[in-house]
Amino acid sequence: MALTLNHFSVRTTDMDATGTFYRDVLGLTVGPRPDFPFPGLWMYRGEHSDVANAVVHIIGMDPNDVEGLKRYLGDRDVSSLKGSGAVDHIAFFADGLAGMLAHLKKIGVEARQRTVPSIGLHQLFLDDPNGVVVELNYAASEQAALAA
Repeated sequence: MALTLNHFSVRTTDMDATGTFYRDVLGLTVGPRPDFPFPGLWMYRGEHSDVANAVVHIIGMDPNDVEGLKRYLGDRDVSSLKGSGAVDHIAFFADGLAGMLAHLKKIGVEARQRTVPSIGLHQLFLDDPNGVVVELNYAASEQAALAA
């Protein structure tokens, strides 16, 4: 059986800040989303005509109307939403390390960097507004070119 990541979902009480993070930092765009009984955004990494490109699903928690979300996905205590919970991080392969580093500096987003020579990766670790860790994996050769 072959598996690939379809999407990940983030529950949040601050949908605007969360959507802005994934738009401004990763360049994702808001696209079509089914008419679920709770607020949310689907963030796409490509054409909006293919729902497989909706890689981040943002689930809004409306404190004034929680019943639709509770019935559809189950209840979650708001205090459990900080950090990644049981999920440690979400990772994407990426390219264009120099451009991303300049972009992050320009918008004031801190990144923790690591290089893993044994597998040829240079990693950036970012925190979204909910404390979810997002990992961006670049070819280590991109970092080596910057260091030269």
